[in-house]
Amino acid sequence: MLEIFQYDFMLKAFLVGTLVAIITPCIGTVIVLKRLSMIGNALSHTSLAGVAAGLALGLNPILGAVIFACISALGIEKIRKSIPKYGEISTAVITSVGIGLAAIFSGFVKSTNFNSFLFGSLVAISPFELYLVIGLSVVVIALFFILFKALFYMAFDEESAKLSGIPVRLVGTIFTILTAVTISVSARVVGALVVSSMMVLPVAVSMQIAKSYRQTVIFSVLFSVFFVVTGLFLSYYLDLKPGGTIVMTGASSLIITLLVNSFKSRTRRRS
Repeated sequence: MLEIFQYDFMLKAFLVGTLVAIITPCIGTVIVLKRLSMIGNALSHTSLAGVAAGLALGLNPILGAVIFACISALGIEKIRKSIPKYGEISTAVITSVGIGLAAIFSGFVKSTNFNSFLFGSLVAISPFELYLVIGLSVVVIALFFILFKALFYMAFDEESAKLSGIPVRLVGTIFTILTAVTISVSARVVGALVVSSMMVLPVAVSMQIAKSYRQTVIFSVLFSVFFVVTGLFLSYYLDLKPGGTIVMTGASSLIITLLVNSFKSRTRRRS
């Protein structure tokens, strides 16, 4: 069973996978509570456009993804504030732009490396990408805990957060950029097409058992790490795609949790 750790590429996969497993639910918890789950889908498509642009221009694809995702995230916030009554339009617009740009830039990409970003390829991460992921993950984790209380208030009521003296606009901008960076980094691990699932599934499972915001964050991280580690083991021994296996592990866990909770509820009613 432990022969998997004899290979350097698998050790690298576990390291990067664990880092991504930590940062995605941290950001995902706030996104879910703010009812902005679809923002992950929008930014994943624009990050894919950044990957294609980076490969076409000879730049590192993760850097391209980060740049495109950050610009798109700020664009979503701008559109939401310009049309407050129909804020959901912003995600639809950015998703459309991301798909369009990805289609255009992919036409100039001759490298097959582009396909690895669609569904993820942990084992293909280069040394530079490894250090980049580590550095960005440390920044995301540090800023998330620095802004922990502010994000907590903003997740439930931005108006109350303003009245309590929290710089909502500044914190919101920083969080938007953190979201973009998290999605860009995660796209390399689980793939741009399924990265939004990694931001939502651990949180969804955690919310079934957690009793507070802090517990939700902690349980989300633990579940996310479990999904990644289990997914990597299954993908290695069953010869499956890591990204899809990780996501399906999370989806299966959510279904099991819902069934267990449903059974408990029925048992209580009968008693």
